[in-house]
Amino acid sequence: MARKKKVKYNVGPWCVMDLAALKKYFRNESTRKLAAGLNRPYTAVRKMASRLGLRKSRRHMKKLGKTI
Repeated sequence: MARKKKVKYNVGPWCVMDLAALKKYFRNESTRKLAAGLNRPYTAVRKMASRLGLRKSRRHMKKLGKTI
């Protein structure tokens, strides 16, 4: 059986463009999809969003079947 290739993530400091994309899309986009687009680990995206005080929108959470 073939081995999975390890994904190389961006592990350095966050650049201005990455932070701008995070601020723009975090509210209404899946965190996993955003992490893949930014080439960052899921946990790194969640942590940075938390540090910036970003939250998911009510509409997005309702779409997932969750309430705030």
